[in-house]
Amino acid sequence: MSFKKVDHVAIAVPDLDAAITLYRNLLGKGPEHIEEVADQKVRAAFFGMGETNLELLFPTAPDSPVSKFLEDRKGRSGLHHICLQVSNIDAHLENLKKQGVQLIDQKPRIGAHGKRIAFVHPKSTGGVLIELSEEKK
Repeated sequence: MSFKKVDHVAIAVPDLDAAITLYRNLLGKGPEHIEEVADQKVRAAFFGMGETNLELLFPTAPDSPVSKFLEDRKGRSGLHHICLQVSNIDAHLENLKKQGVQLIDQKPRIGAHGKRIAFVHPKSTGGVLIELSEEKK
């Protein structure tokens, strides 16, 4: 099992259009990809940054985990999670389970870009939400 790279760093935002404008000005370019991920109740904008991406996350429903995150932060943007690309997500999840790591997702599901993803609970990672992702085959 190996970690390949940091796939993306995700920032939750209360206004996606305003955040896109802000990051377009900061980075000097617009997002390469914008996608709604219905399963996660978010709309995501991705800015390529070399081999990784900056992902802006906007909730599309009041019961989205990102809605709760923003509510807890009194509507302020903030770092939501870090995503690590792995070569075999199923093996990683099994290994983490054997170590007693608390998982949000016991099995991979489909995320943005059609990638297989799973989240590791922040209680097992020192308070940081970690997403594992595997490229589409």
